[in-house]
Amino acid sequence: MTEDILINVTPFETRVAVTANGIAQELHIERSIQRGHVGNLYLGRVARVLPGMQSAFVDIGLERAAFIHVSDLRQNRMGRAGAEAAAAPTPIEKLLFEGQSLLVQVIKDPLGTKGARLSTHISIAGRMLVYLPHEPHIGVSQRIGPEDERNALRDRLQALRPDGEAGGFIVRTQAEGATDEELAADIAYLRILWAEIQARIKQQPAPSAVYTDLTLAQRVLRDMVSPETHSIAVDSRAVTQELIDWARRYTPSVVERIHHYSGNRPLFDTANVDEEIARALSRRVDLKSGGYLIIDQTEALTTVDVNTGGYVGGRNFDDTIFKTNLEAAVAIARQLRLRNLGGIIILDFIDMDDEGHKASVLEELNKALSRDRTRVTVSSFSQLGLVEMTRKRTRDSLAHQLCEPCPTCASRGSVRTPRTLCYEILREILREARQFNPKEFRVVAAQAVIDLFLEEESQHLAMLGDFVGKPISLQVEASYSQEHYDIVLL
Repeated sequence: MTEDILINVTPFETRVAVTANGIAQELHIERSIQRGHVGNLYLGRVARVLPGMQSAFVDIGLERAAFIHVSDLRQNRMGRAGAEAAAAPTPIEKLLFEGQSLLVQVIKDPLGTKGARLSTHISIAGRMLVYLPHEPHIGVSQRIGPEDERNALRDRLQALRPDGEAGGFIVRTQAEGATDEELAADIAYLRILWAEIQARIKQQPAPSAVYTDLTLAQRVLRDMVSPETHSIAVDSRAVTQELIDWARRYTPSVVERIHHYSGNRPLFDTANVDEEIARALSRRVDLKSGGYLIIDQTEALTTVDVNTGGYVGGRNFDDTIFKTNLEAAVAIARQLRLRNLGGIIILDFIDMDDEGHKASVLEELNKALSRDRTRVTVSSFSQLGLVEMTRKRTRDSLAHQLCEPCPTCASRGSVRTPRTLCYEILREILREARQFNPKEFRVVAAQAVIDLFLEEESQHLAMLGDFVGKPISLQVEASYSQEHYDIVLL
């Protein structure tokens, strides 16, 4: 399946859409005031060591202190054999102390109220390779084909490795089919970059950034372009030229696929990307057959419920369920990429009795997920008929990037009814009447609540007024949400 990459550039944000057959499959957004931090290197200062959690907070200059666990400290591996290092890691209080300067890399951006996750296992990504300056290891991406091909790449890289090089490399998926010249160029680039970083470490105080990862547009060329990528369209002439210049230096094979889009329609409109974004922020996803998905994202996990809806196209009920689940499996894989949903994900397919049907649905799901650049693991159907899977969290989901908690319902997804609020107000007036002795009670509330007091609940309001012996007046406040009200003592 060929892919096209659309890059929409404005002064305030850059948006990237990966499309296949004209349909958006993946979306990345980077705003100028809130660029991600994953991959950045910081000279941090240890702010607090927590022996009970075997972790520490590190000040790297961000709004919230970042977090590092003892397992992410490379000091636990230095000078220790594999079995010894794995069996008894050195306690964090013996490795770190408050005020200590520490070179760290962000491996997870801040999410919600959590600070960034850090590691001292430094890695710097190039086009073909990932450089590991502190580890002599040479590895090969698991996505690269047969074992003999992986071994051949490992041997080629070992031969190209400069004499006296203490660091190691990981061969990325993009290196499949790369020439020795391309690999050698990547090695030279990464070694020069590491030398520049070391120079900055000696010159800059803690906390400070010593290396910032590439812009989103540049990361597209480095990480997302594959042999299946047909074209890369950019709607900014300046950014197009910047990408061409960058590609000529680091990814020459990509240059011919980069072009400036100058059409009359906005670039994202050519693939209806903005409409897909709006749909991706909804709970419901309609399937072509008439079925639909309901996707609920919570703090702990994400659930996906599959429903047949109006689909009755099968020869029998079992056939209808099977075809709906097959279509849902493909749609789920696409929605996970498009919404960038991570963590634990529970898939509730429509119940199937046929084991062959279950195997086919799982096969279709795994096939669709194979195009995902993020690591996923999928289990079989559980006894309850659920499929449990995980998808690595790399950044905030699309909903967390573009939305905020609802101030009206406080993220509950519902609001109390006007009648519920009427009764709450009546109880509150009775409570106030026992403590104070005003001349009058005035209820200030939304239109729907006041209307109910004037109509169906007018008798209860009058009875309460007689009981407390004070007049109760009503006032509409248009700016109030349905759950917002005030009781004014006059």
